[in-house]
Amino acid sequence: MFLDYFALGLLIFVVLVLFYGVIAIHDIPYEIAKSREHPHQDAIHYAGWVSLFTLHVLWPFLWIWATLWRKERGWGFHRLEEEQHDLHHRLEQLIDQVNVLQTQVDKLSAPNLPEAQTKATPSSDAQEKEQ
Repeated sequence: MFLDYFALGLLIFVVLVLFYGVIAIHDIPYEIAKSREHPHQDAIHYAGWVSLFTLHVLWPFLWIWATLWRKERGWGFHRLEEEQHDLHHRLEQLIDQVNVLQTQVDKLSAPNLPEAQTKATPSSDAQEKEQ
């Protein structure tokens, strides 16, 4: 008789723990959104309750939605565009610097070339006259 009541009490305890455990788990995305000051934290909270009734089908998507936002960088996509623009601008500057350095190297190495290479060839003179 005692074991019957003990088993019934244990069964009720397990059901209550599972029930409150599921409710606590469904609120994790909302807690993440609240700690990150997410602009859609209310929507995430309501969607969490809807997810309870759909057997947590929406829950992984809510987790992703809550973790994408950071207060210091937002969604993160705008900052990536700015970084790419900065990298592109820096690359253009480096290309210009390389071109300037190449012309300087060409000027410095021109007097050191043998005289045969610096003289114009007859075929190049003929082409200049035709133009």
